Amino acid sequence: MTNFLTAGLGLKPQHYDAALACSSAGLWFEVHPENYMVDGGPRLAWLEAIRGKHPISLHGVALSLAADAEPDPAHLKRLTELARRVEPALISEHLAWSTWRGAYHPDLLPFPRTTEALARIAGNVCRTQDALQRRIAIENPSHYLKLYGHEWSETEFLRELARRTGCGLLLDVNNVYVSACNMSYSAEDYIDAFPGEAVMEIHLAGHAPDPKLGDALMVDSHDAPVAPAVWALYERLIRRIGARPTLIERDDNLPAFDVLLAERDRAAAVLRGPLAEAA
Repeated sequence: MTNFLTAGLGLKPQHYDAALACSSAGLWFEVHPENYMVDGGPRLAWLEAIRGKHPISLHGVALSLAADAEPDPAHLKRLTELARRVEPALISEHLAWSTWRGAYHPDLLPFPRTTEALARIAGNVCRTQDALQRRIAIENPSHYLKLYGHEWSETEFLRELARRTGCGLLLDVNNVYVSACNMSYSAEDYIDAFPGEAVMEIHLAGHAPDPKLGDALMVDSHDAPVAPAVWALYERLIRRIGARPTLIERDDNLPAFDVLLAERDRAAAVLRGPLAEAA
């Protein structure tokens, strides 16, 4: 596995003390770098303290790699400075766009998977990797509505992006399940077709029905435990590709740290169990 990582947790300020005290083998923590791209202060001091005990991963949400523009140079510079400061085990971003004419939108937005888009995104990934002087991982998105104009399937688009740029991939299994429900395709087929050789990291998270539409629209809410169907997809994936660093994402309705740690321990057991050994 990448840098000896096993299973990790998203790091939240409410859990700083518990995270610092925890000594579980192979545990690592992931943060959104945008919350730490500062020159100093208590939040950065906590991150550096936890980095002293556990590996850290940076999971970006604002590079807007699928935008019709290059990444914001100032943002990329701050990200590079943070990466040099904390020396993360992994850095990742999303296959999405979130900026337009200098304005940031609070969402990860979709795009038609065209050959033109592939070239543009590959260029932005290369610019990012050149600035960071390291490989990054790109995450598959969640889908909520049908978008027309695709020339590539998502798995083949990601495979070709990895081939052209040398980047890795972050496979979010919950995103696969949510998208499959919303777009009416097989989550199992997607998992089986995903380019496993490029997977650097896996995410697991909870989802919820839309408050108004119910089960007709699943939302990647990150506010609930990992669902049984997502655990089953994860085990199917590990059986095929072997153990990879795996993160439990929880961003809302946060339970106690030990509850999250129990989910993390379940993922760690899958990684070290017969499913992983059989791959």
